[in-house]
Amino acid sequence: MRVAIIGGTGYGAVELARILKMHPYAELTTVISHSQSGNSLAEVYPHMTGIIEQSMKTLDVKALSKTIDLVFFATPSNVSKEIVPEFLQYGVTCIDLSGDFRLKSPELYAEWYQAPAAASVYLDKAVYGLSEIYQENIKKAKLIANPGCYPTATLLGLIPIIQKEWIDPNSVIVDGKTGVSGAGRGLSLNVHFSEMNENVKAYKLGTHKHIPEMEQVLKQEANTDIQVTFTPHIVPMTRGIMTTIYADLTESVDQVTIQQLYHEFYQTQPFVRIRPEGILPTTKEVYGSNYCDIAIHLDKRTDKLTIVSVIDNLVKGAAGQAIQNMNIINGWEETAGLEHPPIYP
Repeated sequence: MRVAIIGGTGYGAVELARILKMHPYAELTTVISHSQSGNSLAEVYPHMTGIIEQSMKTLDVKALSKTIDLVFFATPSNVSKEIVPEFLQYGVTCIDLSGDFRLKSPELYAEWYQAPAAASVYLDKAVYGLSEIYQENIKKAKLIANPGCYPTATLLGLIPIIQKEWIDPNSVIVDGKTGVSGAGRGLSLNVHFSEMNENVKAYKLGTHKHIPEMEQVLKQEANTDIQVTFTPHIVPMTRGIMTTIYADLTESVDQVTIQQLYHEFYQTQPFVRIRPEGILPTTKEVYGSNYCDIAIHLDKRTDKLTIVSVIDNLVKGAAGQAIQNMNIINGWEETAGLEHPPIYP
C-alpha cells in the first residue's frame, strides 16, 4: 500500500516515517514539506541517512492522489481542514494527526482553537480514532481524527469504569505530565534548556485544547454531560505522557473487582497492559512503543480511585496510533509494524 505524509518536518512525521519503514504492508512513497521541498528527510533528520533518502515535495493534491492510497497529516492545527476534502474527493483515505476533525461542534472548535472549524459535513464524516474503543467505526472510515496524546492516555484509563458507572463522572480530575517533544520542534523560550532543565511547569490551566476532546468522548461514553478538571505539566524529559486520574466512587466495589473489570475490558487489546495491584507504570517503560500501561489504586479510606496511565506521546499518542488505525482500516493485524518493544533504560 502506498502512503504519503504531509507536514514532513515535525516529530510526529519522523516517527511515522520510522515506523512505516518497518511496516510489512505499507510503503512510504512521498513526504510533503513546503518549507523543506527539495531536501531529503535525512537532511532535516540525519539519523534517517541511508534509510529514507527521497526528496520532499510541495503539495499537488491531484497528482499525489494518483500515486497513493492513504495520506497521514502531520500538520499543525488549521491546515488539514483545508486539504482533506480534496483528497476525499479523489478517494484517498485520510488520517489526521492534528485537532482539526476531533471536535464535532464547529462552535466548540472555534472557541477552543480560535479559528473557524472545518465544514460540518467533514466533521460528521470523521471517525475519532481511539483504536481500542472505536474499532468497528474505524474499519469503515475514510477520514480518521487521530486522538491527542493526553486524551489517549486519559480516555483509555477512564472509559472502562465510566461505562460501568462506578464513578461520579463530574468528580474527574486529570493531572497530566508531558515530555518536551510534545511542544514540537519549533523554537520556544518555554522549552529552552535553561528554562526547562531541573524544572516542572504547569501550563494552559483551563484552556488546553484537549479538554473539550476528552469531555466530548466521556460524554458519549457516560451518556451525560461531563466537565473535567485538567492540569497539564511539562517536565524535563524528551518523551512520555503520564496522566494521574482521580475520581469519586459511587458504587461499593473493591480493588480486585476493579482490576478484573480492566483486565476483561482490554483482554483482546494488544497494546493496553494492565499492571498488577501495587505495581505502578512509568513513562520509561513504554518509551518508543505503542503501549499504554495502566494501574489502578483504590483508597478505601477516602473512597477515591486513582488511575495512572502512561504512553509515549509520539507513538501511542500520535504516529503509532495513526498506523494502528491504518491497520484496522485495511483489515491487517492490528500490530503490523508496531510490535517493537519499549526502549529501556
